[in-house]
Amino acid sequence: MYIEQGRKGKLGMWKYLPVPIGFLGLIVFNLMFSQGVDIDALMAEQIETLGKPLFFLISVGPFVIFLAGLLFWVKVVHQQSITSLTTSREKIDWKRVFFMFSLITLYILITTGILYYLFPEDFQLNFEPEAFITLAIMAIIIVPMQTSFEEYLFRGHMMQGLGLATKTRWIPLIVTSVIFGMMHFGNPEVAKIGPHIMVYYIGTGLFLGIITLMDEGLELALGFHAANNLVTALLVTSSWTAFQTDSILLYTGEPETGIEILIPVFVVFPIYIIILWKKYKWSGWKDKLFGKVKPEF
Repeated sequence: MYIEQGRKGKLGMWKYLPVPIGFLGLIVFNLMFSQGVDIDALMAEQIETLGKPLFFLISVGPFVIFLAGLLFWVKVVHQQSITSLTTSREKIDWKRVFFMFSLITLYILITTGILYYLFPEDFQLNFEPEAFITLAIMAIIIVPMQTSFEEYLFRGHMMQGLGLATKTRWIPLIVTSVIFGMMHFGNPEVAKIGPHIMVYYIGTGLFLGIITLMDEGLELALGFHAANNLVTALLVTSSWTAFQTDSILLYTGEPETGIEILIPVFVVFPIYIIILWKKYKWSGWKDKLFGKVKPEF
C-alpha cells in the first residue's frame, strides 16, 4: 500500500523533517514579511518593473530547485526510489496522470467557456501571439515542476512519513491537507475574497489526499494539480490572482465572495471521486482512509 512504500529506503524518522521544516519555514517567513504590505500594489509594481514573463519566472522558478532538492534528499539521504515515493505500483502509471490531466483540462475549458458566454463583460481578450508563446514555453516546463514539488512534498514525503510515524492513514490525510491549505494563506486571493476561501484550499488538499490513498499512488494528484495550474495560467488570470501571466483571457470582474466559491469542494470534487471510483474500481474505503498502516514483517 502507498504509505508503506516509505519503508523502501533507509528509515530514520528525522529524515522526514528537514525538507518540510525548511519549506514551511520559508512560507512562514514570507507571511511575516508580507504583513501590512499591500500585496496588489507590490505585485503591480514588480510587474511594471520586470514585465509579466520575468515576474512569472521569478515567482514559479524556485520550485524547480525545490523539486530537485526534494528528489535528491529522497534518493540520496533516504535512499528511497522515486517510483516508491510516487506509487505502490511497480512503475509509475503515466496513463493515470494524463487521464486526470485531460479530465481537469476539459472541465476548466468548459466552465470558462460557459462563464465567458454568460458574462462577456467580465472578460477581456488578452491574446498576443508572441507574449503567449513565451508564456506557454515557460509554463509548460516550469508549472508541472511546481505542482509536482507540492504533491511529492505533501501527498508523498510528508504523508508517508506521518503515516509511518503515527501508524494511521487519517492523521497524515488531515494534517497534510490542513498544512497544504494554510500554505496558500499568503495568496492575494485570500486578501481579495476573504479567509473563508481557505475552505477551498484545505478542501483541495483533502481531495488530493483521498484520491492518493484510494488509488495507492500520486499519479492522479499529479495530473490534477498540473492541469489546474497550467491551464489556468495559460487560459485566464486576473489582477488579484497569484498567477500574473500573458494569458488568453483576463478576468476583469470582481471575485466571487459567496457560497459559490465552495461549489468545487462540495460538488465538483465529489463528482471527480465518483468518476475515479468507477473507472479504477476502488474498494476498501474504510481501510484505505482510516485503517492502520500495516506493520513491517
